[in-house]
Amino acid sequence: MKAIIKRPHEPVGRLRRIGNSLEQLQAVIGGYIEAVTIAEDAVIICDEEGLLKRLPYNCNVCGHDLVGTILVLGVDGDEFCDVPLTLAEWERWIN
Repeated sequence: MKAIIKRPHEPVGRLRRIGNSLEQLQAVIGGYIEAVTIAEDAVIICDEEGLLKRLPYNCNVCGHDLVGTILVLGVDGDEFCDVPLTLAEWERWIN
């Protein structure tokens, strides 16, 4: 599926294809995943223990300070799917 991957110190991130399995999502994030809903059809996946691990600050989205590598994915019901945002649209969400 298509996802936006944003690592700390990257201004926006990159659009990449990733697998849609728990193991693959955890490999990208580097730990247990936590989903943060940012829109009806979009979520951010981050490391659930990122603050405990003292991962570097990444960005703030919708009032949530996020650390470590994050993924922006689409969501359709209970399933993850292609990200519904372009990089330009995503850039407007982050600060």
